[in-house]
Amino acid sequence: MMGNKLLWFVLLYIVSGTIVTGQISFQPKKAVSDYKGIIYRQEISGMIQWNTYGFGAVFRKGKIRTHYKTQYTHFELDYYKDPREINQNKNIQLLGAISKSFKYGKENYFYALKVGKGIKRHLTEKAKRKGIIIGYDFEGGGSLGFLKPYYLDIIYNEDNNANLYTIKSERYTKENAVKFLEYNAILGRSNSGYGWDEIKIVPGVHSKFGFLFTSGVFEPTVRSLYLGLTTDIFLRKIPIMVETEEIKNKPYFINFYVCVEFGKRSN
Repeated sequence: MMGNKLLWFVLLYIVSGTIVTGQISFQPKKAVSDYKGIIYRQEISGMIQWNTYGFGAVFRKGKIRTHYKTQYTHFELDYYKDPREINQNKNIQLLGAISKSFKYGKENYFYALKVGKGIKRHLTEKAKRKGIIIGYDFEGGGSLGFLKPYYLDIIYNEDNNANLYTIKSERYTKENAVKFLEYNAILGRSNSGYGWDEIKIVPGVHSKFGFLFTSGVFEPTVRSLYLGLTTDIFLRKIPIMVETEEIKNKPYFINFYVCVEFGKRSN
């Protein structure tokens, strides 16, 4: 009889200990699960981006869904260059005008304003509070390209008089193509005020995919580095430089990019 009571006491002790242990071990797990959401619910950040065709600035506003997933809206302004652009200056003075640096063969400045949605995901969990997390992000949306004519100060010899010159600010056209591309007739770049009333808009779409290295969603500050690929497609060719028989303008850009991000998180 005593042995049976002792056996029941031991069983009751084991069961009670298991329940207590389960309660004790359950609490930290519950606390950890709360992290999946959410110490911070939102993040706002700014980014500086360099790519193979230029550079840009980005603003992001995101919602932190879990440790692994953040959804965001992005606004981006980029400036595009052509690999053929070479800055040069003749360092001369004519009719009281001093030559400015210019890019031979440049036809237009090109900017693009982009708006879209994106998602970034973390591939690693450690460390949530300290260390670096690796992940990736992808985004896409619409674009508006802006073509602003590039003006040059062109030297004209009046009536073939060697001592009589005039200087005219001109953009590239088919009619003045020969003069615009005559190197010896170029004094330099015109004042930046030219061309603002001649801007042309070109719609398009864009996408981006990149790998990221970040401090994680449980830090109050956003600090990230991105490396990846962007694609821009517009409705027509983008004439940054005057076309040649060897090199034609195209309606798309494929860029490798590197980007740094700074911002903050909040509830």
